[in-house]
Amino acid sequence: MGPTPRRARRWRWASLLGATALAVTAGGALACPAGAAGTDVDFATHCIPPAVAGIPPIDGTTTGNVTVDNTSPKVGDTVTVTYTVVKAAASNPTDLALPADIMTPTGKVTLGGAQSGAVTVAGPKKNPPVPGKAAFPSFSMTGTFTVTKAGQITLSPGDYNIHTSYILELDTPCTVITPPAPVSQTITATDGTPANTRAISLGSASGDPGAGVTVSGSNFTPGATVTLAGRAGGTQTADTATVTANAQGSFSGTLVVHDKATTGIVAYEGGSWNPDKGAGPAAYVVNDNTPVPAGGQKLTTTVKAGTLSMSQAGDSVALSGVDFGQGGASTGSLNTVTVKDFRGGPAGWSLTGKVTDFTGPGGRIDAGRLSWTPACATRPGSPSTCKAGSAGTVGSAGATLASTSDGTLTGGEFTVDAGLSLDVPAFTPPGAYSGVLTLTLT
Repeated sequence: MGPTPRRARRWRWASLLGATALAVTAGGALACPAGAAGTDVDFATHCIPPAVAGIPPIDGTTTGNVTVDNTSPKVGDTVTVTYTVVKAAASNPTDLALPADIMTPTGKVTLGGAQSGAVTVAGPKKNPPVPGKAAFPSFSMTGTFTVTKAGQITLSPGDYNIHTSYILELDTPCTVITPPAPVSQTITATDGTPANTRAISLGSASGDPGAGVTVSGSNFTPGATVTLAGRAGGTQTADTATVTANAQGSFSGTLVVHDKATTGIVAYEGGSWNPDKGAGPAAYVVNDNTPVPAGGQKLTTTVKAGTLSMSQAGDSVALSGVDFGQGGASTGSLNTVTVKDFRGGPAGWSLTGKVTDFTGPGGRIDAGRLSWTPACATRPGSPSTCKAGSAGTVGSAGATLASTSDGTLTGGEFTVDAGLSLDVPAFTPPGAYSGVLTLTLT
């Protein structure tokens, strides 16, 4: 006698896929990259308005905040720092309203504790309109530094400069009256076995074309010839200089920067850039003060930063059926996920997923039995390259589906897929079972 229809029936396993995107937002003009936020701190600031404004210096209070992408780095790691001026001490010094996207901020973050020095930071030319005499809006600036000492490292907001490009090229530099400012962020570095602890710092985060910037370095090979060079994104510019490291592996030299496309400065040993024998890039911006000839008109365009977002081709997946008594792999494919990173900053992204237990009329199937094989593709021309996560268990703890790395300039468009497989126990009671896979983009 054959099996009853119930025992012989094939049935389908269903997986309901839901996606949750974490939007990257911040108050004021800019969106801050995800990371460990610091504490808002107030400090007295001395700001010098442009001479054409005809007004005296401003002594006021700045509110700043320092965010890092890693609060527990190892010696040799690169830490990304974001300095947000929550409230500037200065304001629009004229009665003339300033249009959107004419402000370029630069500044420094002061290191203390186990490691000293300063990190130059720079922000994009981005701001809402500023009415005449109104306060400058909040803005954020980003840079990186290499961890060279183990222990607690403090980060304090430092001097900053607001450069405006409207009719005239004008600067409003603001300095900390009693440096250093209060500590906004503290990280704890641990010992490691880094291949490279070379580090550089700059005397300024911005300058006019043809101006020299002081570059200081440490932990280079004693006596080595070190090349100082400008970088425009990932490409070296024609602006170079050479210095010689002293017996302690330190140096201080000047690099004259002409290229207006410069985004940072590096230093390296050898004939060409080598990340194992170099340091940087340290953030640097060249002010575009090109004069307008008589009878001419200066034309300016702005590339506006966007957001980090994702979409998916559907919200449900029907996995293949398995037989009662045999069980095995119930398989299917994740609906294609499209990630668009149009922020135009230094931060990469990570797409992770976790799944609930699969429940049905006969009980449940543990979430740890779902595995995936990720794949991702990068749209041609994208600054970043997508990296698929490792094949393996998803489970309730979650796993990485895909990601891109931090860099000088990141972004692009990416498609992410995955093969899915649920390992069904042989004698799981018949019926339809479903679980929820949640995708999170950060």
